[in-house]
Amino acid sequence: MLRILFLLVFAVAASAQDFVRDIRPLFQKRCVACHGPAVQSNGLRLDHGEAALKGGYSGVAIVKGNAAASRLVQRIESEKAGEQMPPAGPRLTEAEIRMVRAWIDKGAEWPATAGAPAGAPRSRHWSFQPVRKPAPPMVNTANWVRNEIDRFILARLEKESLTPSPEADRITLLRRVSLDLTGLPPTPAEVAEFLADTAPGAYERQVDRLLRSQHYGEKWARHWLDLAHYADSDGYEKDLVRPYAWRYRNWVIDAFNRDLPFDRFTIEQLAGDLLPNATVDQRVATGFLRNTLTNREAGVDREEARFEQLVNRTNTAGTVWLGLAVGCAQCHNHKYDPITQQDYYEMLAFFDRSDERDIDAPLPGELGPYLAALPEYESKRAALLKEYEVAPLQQYWESRLIEAIDKPGTSPEWDFALTSMRAMFDRATSVLKTPPGKREPRDERRLTDYFVHRTGLAPGMDKDKMERLKELRKKLDALDNSLPPFTQAYVMVEDPAAPPTQIRIRGEWKNKGVAVEPGVIDAVAPFRASGRPTRLDFARWLVSRDNPLTARVAVNRVWHEMFGRGIVKTTEDFGVKGDKPTHPELLDWLASEFMDRGWSMKQLVRLIATSATYRQSSRQRPELSSKDPENTLLARQSRVRLPAELIRDAALASSGLLSTEIGGRSVKPPQPAGVAELGYGRQKWEVTPGKDKYRRGLYVHFQRTTPFPMLMNFDAPDGAVSCTRRGRSNTPLQALNLLNDEVFFEAATALAWRVEREGGATLADRLDYAFRLCLSRPPSERERERLAAFHDQQARIFEKEGGAHPAWVGVSRVLLNLDEFITRE
Repeated sequence: MLRILFLLVFAVAASAQDFVRDIRPLFQKRCVACHGPAVQSNGLRLDHGEAALKGGYSGVAIVKGNAAASRLVQRIESEKAGEQMPPAGPRLTEAEIRMVRAWIDKGAEWPATAGAPAGAPRSRHWSFQPVRKPAPPMVNTANWVRNEIDRFILARLEKESLTPSPEADRITLLRRVSLDLTGLPPTPAEVAEFLADTAPGAYERQVDRLLRSQHYGEKWARHWLDLAHYADSDGYEKDLVRPYAWRYRNWVIDAFNRDLPFDRFTIEQLAGDLLPNATVDQRVATGFLRNTLTNREAGVDREEARFEQLVNRTNTAGTVWLGLAVGCAQCHNHKYDPITQQDYYEMLAFFDRSDERDIDAPLPGELGPYLAALPEYESKRAALLKEYEVAPLQQYWESRLIEAIDKPGTSPEWDFALTSMRAMFDRATSVLKTPPGKREPRDERRLTDYFVHRTGLAPGMDKDKMERLKELRKKLDALDNSLPPFTQAYVMVEDPAAPPTQIRIRGEWKNKGVAVEPGVIDAVAPFRASGRPTRLDFARWLVSRDNPLTARVAVNRVWHEMFGRGIVKTTEDFGVKGDKPTHPELLDWLASEFMDRGWSMKQLVRLIATSATYRQSSRQRPELSSKDPENTLLARQSRVRLPAELIRDAALASSGLLSTEIGGRSVKPPQPAGVAELGYGRQKWEVTPGKDKYRRGLYVHFQRTTPFPMLMNFDAPDGAVSCTRRGRSNTPLQALNLLNDEVFFEAATALAWRVEREGGATLADRLDYAFRLCLSRPPSERERERLAAFHDQQARIFEKEGGAHPAWVGVSRVLLNLDEFITRE
């Protein structure tokens, strides 16, 4: 009996040894690069037994005991291009192929000791662990502590034998918190009020005042719009303007101002349309998903273009809420994080079952005048269409386009006309295929307008008729302009009839694999849905307390905004390749506190702003230069340059030009001549008249192919993809921008007039006032002497031109160009 057992064990060992000696090294050398832990081309993995025997998207690759029926053998034996494996390099030798065949015919034994799932340990990565609220640590210098944040920071400093910096002076502190909370510098009156308030809690009262300011929503909306990659145009070559994109921006500003809880903020943006009895505002919130680029080129494949939008929405959601580079799993399993390609397409499926819509979203006061004018408008419109005999022409045009849908290739000219229409007209096919009497009134009107305005896309149309349609076009445009404004919004709707989502093999949109149902990244948190999962289920999963990432990612971004660097430096990547947190316990405490306080963003901002850590001076100290050169331990505050929009805002605010109106349409301030014409279609940049051209940078029209030069010079993102943290460069263009840009020159001129008008009678008083307007503080004696000398020099140079005012313009230009002016201390 013992001899039989020995022989059995020996046989198993010999079989295992054959695999380990012959088959596994061959797979590692020739197969695992494309079918291993990092990449699983076509879903097949050949580094682990269970996964290899399961097969890939094309089915089972290894049939135990039957090499001839195994796709693996068929591919390594094939000599056909596109089928042969490996696809690159020399083919397997005949001896190697025989060895694989023999191994499979013998049962394809894969000993358990020959490999373990490479991805299993990844879920132990710190960011995938549940959020636990640690107790704030004990510290030696407890009298420095103002709230729990300080205990975590101070404990680490004491461990490193470092001490915190003293609190910043009151003027610096107020300027800092004003810029961080509202994006605007404090006025001289606000500074004076703060300095005069010597009662306990004076600083906290200023923080609360700033949190109540409507400008708070503008400042924090700018950061969120970077994440949403908001822009006022489509992108790509045509880059058509999106006239109502600002409705989503308005919603974001309002959401921050009313402190909409972040969990609700998330749900409404991803699935506001799916909430019970969804309001117009909740539907407008889904404009977040409409910020993707839209390719309207005539020759583009609509399915491919839509797939690119789905990829963008999936990647953006992964970056914004999970802090993960989920896009790496579009073509294969993620190389480092526990995200499979199937996980990716399950997430994409949530968005694949949605469709774009434009809805009426009137602002207060718009609906009444519009409805009052509508009957007369409709009557005049109908009369014009009848006069120009549009109906029969449009009927013929529609019939040819429907023929192109049903019988593609019959007429290349009409095929092209249909392709062009699909690029410009959303849901073109479904609208055309709906009989005229059953169409929605909005669709019917859009279709007629498209026909009238696109007569050149109707092949073979009579020249005289085309000319008459051109006449009609002008009259309809004039009639449309007579209607009172009626705002629309770009939103998303669920499409219950959407076909199943399919995995794209190697990420190629045409190369479709197995179908998947909507789902999430299994390694993050459990997913619960009743019935067919929707975007609403996905949004709720993101903000569930079981999800270890969302709260951590959110509080880390707020920390980044208020310290210039996140607790996790890589705000966009909490995965294996991202930076580790400098203060992991503090990050978890903040994430827990954020959720415990009802996901209140204002409470989180207040907590940070009132901490002793935030209130420290930003001055460098010799011992910190060597021990903590990047200020990761936070023994001082950080000194950072203002974002692009805030630099412009500060110049306009100091000069008195700034328009403080909240919300509304995008504006076009002056920019260098010819910039707009550089893009496709040579678009015109018509400068917005009146005070609106001095609105905050948040409202500047952003054309993706020709973005506003001043913003780009100061590192604003291009709106193509989600941006979690802006770069900070230092280039000569920035200095030239501040000196010569038309808006900054206007600001300097207005600042000069303001100083002369409001600053008193003496040179010293005016210099003092100019400093308070621009830097919130009085000048030092040395600064006052140097600027007085410069003023006198300028006055002599411009003596013949009324030297007083030009001299003050020169002084103003100097102040607006100071490093201190564009820096948050």
